Amino acid sequence: MMNPPFSSVDRRALLALGVGGLTLGLSPAFAQTSGGTKPKIATIGAGRQGGALGTLFAKAGYQVMFSALDPDALKDLVAAAGPNTQAGTTAQAVAFGDVVLIAVPYSAMEQIGRDFGSGLATKQLVLDISNPIGGRDGADLVKKINDEGGAGLATARILPGAHIVRAFNAINYAALPRAAHRSGTPLGVPIAGDDPKAVALATALIKDIGFEAVVVGGLANGKYLVPGTPLAGEHTPDELRKIAAGLS
Repeated sequence: MMNPPFSSVDRRALLALGVGGLTLGLSPAFAQTSGGTKPKIATIGAGRQGGALGTLFAKAGYQVMFSALDPDALKDLVAAAGPNTQAGTTAQAVAFGDVVLIAVPYSAMEQIGRDFGSGLATKQLVLDISNPIGGRDGADLVKKINDEGGAGLATARILPGAHIVRAFNAINYAALPRAAHRSGTPLGVPIAGDDPKAVALATALIKDIGFEAVVVGGLANGKYLVPGTPLAGEHTPDELRKIAAGLS
């Protein structure tokens, strides 16, 4: 017998956001614009994680724009990801996407907020995939982010008005193409967000590329979606629900 799509942990988290009824039974068809077409996906950052996720969306039939300071450097990625993809600057990607994935070193987030915060606030969804990592971003930045309550709340401060959901923060990029649409129980993806419609859209998009989202709470719980925490790594949805139930 198949498990129901949401356990009591998911229900509590979703009801707290006011989206329990909307999200239960959600199908991939929900991941569409009001005109009935799939939302366009843009990535800020096209490294390992951004490249892997953008490729999965492209192969699922979404139009995707990868971005980089030098779009010409993304020719190989675009060729490998297929005909639904193109490359552009960050400004072009923000203009292009209905949904924007941010997959950059966390030390770049403040500059992204200054340069593109107003544009990102108009998007249906901003998927925050970035993590503050001491060895890369510096211990001082990690402490600052932790003092602000973690990456979820910090991203909300940096991008005021944006419809933010944290997701795919602590699953190795190499696991994504292997685990997408795997047979049997799907790989669980813990997500955290405060905006009901953004959470619902993220849930549908994640399902459409072959995973199952597990809502672990609002952006305050985004601090748990980093490497080294119990939610990190590869887990089934039920395993994630059990772990999430013990976090607070």
